[in-house]
Amino acid sequence: MAKGSCDCSAVSFEVSGLGAEVTICHCGQCRRTSGHQWASIHASFDKVVFTNEQGLTWYKSSAFAKRGFCKSCGSSLFYRMNDDDSISIAPGCLDQPTGLTIGKHIFVKDKADYYEIIDDAPQIETY
Repeated sequence: MAKGSCDCSAVSFEVSGLGAEVTICHCGQCRRTSGHQWASIHASFDKVVFTNEQGLTWYKSSAFAKRGFCKSCGSSLFYRMNDDDSISIAPGCLDQPTGLTIGKHIFVKDKADYYEIIDDAPQIETY
C-alpha cells in the first residue's frame, strides 16, 4: 500500500496495485500545468482511497481528460481520462521509498528545448 499527499496535506490518499514503472510526459500541456515534464504512475481508480480530499479539485484540461490538484497549495497530483477506470498519479507525491523506475518517455517530439533525455528508457514521439 502506497501513501501520498499534496504539499500541505489537504489531499492525502492510499493506493494499492500501483504499477512499477513511471511514465514521463513531455507534452506542452503537462509542461504548462506542472512547470516541467510530468511524471505519472498508473493505478486502478477503485484502488485509491482518499484519506483527506478537502483540498482536491479537478480541472477539465481537455474534452477527454481532467487533472486533479490541491486548491490550497497548488500541487499537481492526478491525471484521469474521462470515464476511465484508471488514474495517473504523480509519483513525486508518494511517500518514500517508492521502488519505482522510469519505464518510458512519451510525447518526446514536444520536449522543451532546455533539457536532454539522458536515461535509456524508451522514447515515444507521441503516445
